Amino acid sequence: MPWKPQHPGDFPTLGWAVLDWMSENLAAPDRASYEPFTPTLEQAEFCLNFYRLDPHTGRRAIRRAVLSRPRGWGKSPWLAALACAEALADVVPDGWDAEGQPVGKPWSAVRTPLVQVAAVSEQQTANTWTPLLEMLRGGPVIDNYPGTDPLDSFVNLPAGRIAPITASPQSVKGNRSVFSVLDQTEEWVRSNSGLRMAETMRINAAKIGGTTIESPNAFTPGVESVAEQSAAYWNAIQQGRAKDAGLLYDHREAPGTTDLDDRDSLLGGLRYAYGDSSDHPDGCVLHNPPCPPGWSPLERIVADIWDPANDPQTSRADFLNQVTHAADSWLSAPEWAACLDLAQEEPPPPLADKDTVVLGFDGSRRRGRGVTDATALIGCRVSDGHLFELRVWEQPTGPAGQDWQAPTAEVDAEVRSAFRRFRVVGFYADPALWETWVAKWEAAYSSQLLVKSTRDHPVEWWMTGGRSTTTARALEQFHTAVVERELTHDGSSALTAHVLNARRRPTRSGLQIAKENPSSARKIDAAVAAVLAWTARQDAVAAGVGQRRTTAIPQRIR
Repeated sequence: MPWKPQHPGDFPTLGWAVLDWMSENLAAPDRASYEPFTPTLEQAEFCLNFYRLDPHTGRRAIRRAVLSRPRGWGKSPWLAALACAEALADVVPDGWDAEGQPVGKPWSAVRTPLVQVAAVSEQQTANTWTPLLEMLRGGPVIDNYPGTDPLDSFVNLPAGRIAPITASPQSVKGNRSVFSVLDQTEEWVRSNSGLRMAETMRINAAKIGGTTIESPNAFTPGVESVAEQSAAYWNAIQQGRAKDAGLLYDHREAPGTTDLDDRDSLLGGLRYAYGDSSDHPDGCVLHNPPCPPGWSPLERIVADIWDPANDPQTSRADFLNQVTHAADSWLSAPEWAACLDLAQEEPPPPLADKDTVVLGFDGSRRRGRGVTDATALIGCRVSDGHLFELRVWEQPTGPAGQDWQAPTAEVDAEVRSAFRRFRVVGFYADPALWETWVAKWEAAYSSQLLVKSTRDHPVEWWMTGGRSTTTARALEQFHTAVVERELTHDGSSALTAHVLNARRRPTRSGLQIAKENPSSARKIDAAVAAVLAWTARQDAVAAGVGQRRTTAIPQRIR
């Protein structure tokens, strides 16, 4: 098995049988003569995870998946192969064999299978549909499964069919598909009925225990595409705010430190983003030993990126698979990712008890309508400017979030725990809706704070009102620190999401940040808390507490 992973994991999966079935039945597309379809190691690892079983129930653990890679990686042929397998292979769990290994049966043993390949245009549907027909028409599957007839507009199966979908959500409502491909979901938006289409297809699959896979490129934040919604769902799972974790989210992008103007840096970023499909002569960078060169022409891609007619932001999204930013974003995803602690040539030391730190706080309480804003407590180590999330409280999704408000006692306990664990020398907090608690923290800790917001109120820092000019300056300093890589952060999902949610808002006093709109569910409170923590750190350094890093963090070259 040339695609056998070195570390397949210790979970039961039907993925091994599916991989064997593909190689035995399907033809590699876009070949002059027959070659068996052979998944790459990277694709095989995805397959094992997608067909993972719950060891307790024996059921499939994944109900929907997202496979996000750059253009030309090979998403469409790979998902075409998965669609063929779902139509004919043993993908329905059917117990365990004598050795305790999982076994499966085809969907046709349960019901008449319907497999769908969906997109919002016929051209997009062809991305997956064309290689699917080649795989079936040129492979042994025709002989192995009599009655399989791949026609141009649909595929007849011995039982059931595979069909492309470009219709409206209303026309596919009720189609009980066992498997659906949702192609290029970064372009599925409300205006082209993409959101409703995705919802309808997931509901159809849910009725019979089917699955769906999205295959987006990097999305543009703020467009509210299906791909963006799926990324938000994955963030909710990571933060423990989702009730179900049946999403396989496989997104890989070039490091944020990738410099489009530096050839070595750009090639390194492309090799990482394209993985096993990279045609670099040294092979892939994902596995040891490296997989042999693939098909994606990196030198040609470099030339296209450097073409002055091509927009750099589009190149980052298309070729580096980087989720960049909306037109009015405060910071871009690559800029923020470049400051991730693990992305540094010399990562900062782990956070330790009794480290000298400062804190930033931004809170909310309750909202009568819409989603309540978050409450966030962010720390920053004074010695090196490393930001870390202590806790972010966000309204849970579903019924658990009804009438939710931030747990004040729990927030207070987290603040007090931080003062016990660390040497806290500064604490700036926006007191809006939290005046009583901020006053309590000032009474309890003002004597040990070496830097203070004001003499009378050492903790209280209003982000609005009379300090708007000071706030604009603090925002500018934080923005500069990120762009110049003067700080690092721990990569926490909530802090990252809130920073990337922030939008620029010019005012008379200077540039401020805000949500995309007042009722938006995309919160920015952790970003505000991070700005306050960084401002406290700057004041601490100015006061001689710790040492300020004077040079930018070295750029990592992969």
